Amino acid sequence: MKKLLTALLLFALPVLASAQIENPVKWSFASKKINDKTYELHITATIEPGWHLYAQDAGEGPVPTSFKFSKNPLVATTGSPKEDGKLHKAFDKNFDSELKYYENKVNFVQTVTVRGKAATKVKGSVEYMVCDDHQCLPPKEVEFSIGVGGK
Repeated sequence: MKKLLTALLLFALPVLASAQIENPVKWSFASKKINDKTYELHITATIEPGWHLYAQDAGEGPVPTSFKFSKNPLVATTGSPKEDGKLHKAFDKNFDSELKYYENKVNFVQTVTVRGKAATKVKGSVEYMVCDDHQCLPPKEVEFSIGVGGK
C-alpha cells in the first residue's frame, strides 16, 4: 500500500507543479519630482527571458498594454504614458499581423500635475498581455498606488 501511495504522489507532483500560474512580468511603481507641482510616474515592467509584453499600440490581435487612472481632484494627468525601452517590431504568424512589443524591461512614464500642497496618491491599474514563442497568457490587470506631492 505504501508503494502504491508513493507511486501516485510521484506521478501527481509534476501535474501539480505545472498547474501553478505563470507570472513572467514583475511591476514596480515610483514617482520622481520634476518641479514643485510636476511629477513623473514610473511604471516599470521587468519581463522574464523568452517572454514579451505588448506595447500600447501593439497592432492587430493581442491585448495592448493600457492604463487606467482613478479620478483624484488633486492630480491631473498630462497626455498618455510614454514608453521607454527597446521597441521590437515583428510579424507574428499567430496573429497574422506586425506587432510591437518589449522584451526584458520597459518603463512607462506618465507626467502628472499636483494641485495644492498636500500629499496624495495616484491610483489606477495596468492591463497587459504577454506571450512567448509557444503561448500567450490571458490578459492580466495589476492595480497600483503611487505617492506624489507633500513635503
